Formats: sequence, structure tokens, C-alpha cells
Amino acid sequence: MAFSLTNTLYLLPGIIIGLTFHEFAHAQTAVWLGDNTPRLQGRTSLNPIVHIDIIGFILLLIAHFGWAKPVQINPSNFKNPRRDDILVSLAGPAMNILVACLCFIVIKIMYLSLVNLLDFNTFTILVRIFANAAYINIILCLFNLLPLPPLDGSHIVFGLAGKMYGELYFKLARMSMVILIVLILTRALNKLIFGPASAIYQLLQGIFL
Repeated sequence: MAFSLTNTLYLLPGIIIGLTFHEFAHAQTAVWLGDNTPRLQGRTSLNPIVHIDIIGFILLLIAHFGWAKPVQINPSNFKNPRRDDILVSLAGPAMNILVACLCFIVIKIMYLSLVNLLDFNTFTILVRIFANAAYINIILCLFNLLPLPPLDGSHIVFGLAGKMYGELYFKLARMSMVILIVLILTRALNKLIFGPASAIYQLLQGIFL
């Protein structure tokens, strides 16, 4: 997809919100479960600056593939390290779905209260921004649920599988970047992410709009 400044500006709010709330959810959940590492590192904040990795952010805007600063945790501080690590991992994707739902709620409120107060172009731009934000957050949820280290999905899958698969996790971690690049180049990632994302988007749209 060719870079478009206009499209990027429409996507920018959703990307910033999605990355920020995703990482905040990881950090705050870890603190709730007994690990103060994220708080000590200033990650229990909704300030985008503390969560966004500048290189990953620029690549996300230009190449539609990037990353935020990962939240560091110390599972040994948890009462139940295996369970709580899974919960922390789930928190980020769950937050993205929650944000997507809130975006649709905002759009619904706009149609009920602002459609006759704003000029058509302004109203259309606002709706597009929130609709894009909803879609981006769904994509972030699904992407992070891929069972490839260090993505959240790998912590969930291998956490549920147990210690006997620990060695497999580290082997997969060494190959995960190569696997991810192959998925991108072969467009297999599109089928894994964008198809389900569109289905979830339409489902939430039907529920809230």
C-alpha cells in the first residue's frame, strides 16, 4: 500500500490510542497483580510518549508494521506467576477490543447528537477517524494474539501449555522474526489478521450502530 499523508492523518489518532491503551493495560494489570516494575518504570500512564517506540511508530505509519515499547514485568512478583502472566498478556488485546467498542459508541452518540450540529465534511471526518480507530484496535488485538514470541499470544499459549514446552518457546523466539517476515511477504498475515478483523468490525458495528 502506497504511503498517503491524508490516510496517515486519519489513522494517526487510532494508532496512538491503540498502542497507548494496549501497553497501559499490560502495565496496570501487572501492578494490580502484585508486580510494581511497570509503575517504577513510569508505564502506568496514558501519556503516549512513555509507551511509543519512535522507530516502531514511524514504521507503523509508513510500512503498516511496527511496535510500541514492551512493558517489562517480573513474574516472580506475582502470587501465581503462570496464571498472572497470562492475565497480563490478555489485558492488552482485551483493552484494544474495549477501545474499539468505545469508538463505535462515540460514533453512535455523534449520529444522535452532532449530525445536525456540524457541517457534513467535519462530521464525516470525525466519523472516519473513530471508525479507523476501531478497526486499528481490532487489528492490534488480533496481531498481538499471534503465538509468536514476544507477542502476547505466545505468553498465553505457552503459559497454558506449561513448563514442558518452555524449550520450544525459546526455539520459536529465535525464529519468530523470520516467520513474521515470511508471513508478511507471502501475504499470509493478511488472511490471518485482516479477514477476521473485518468480521469482528462488522459484528461490533452491528451491535453498537
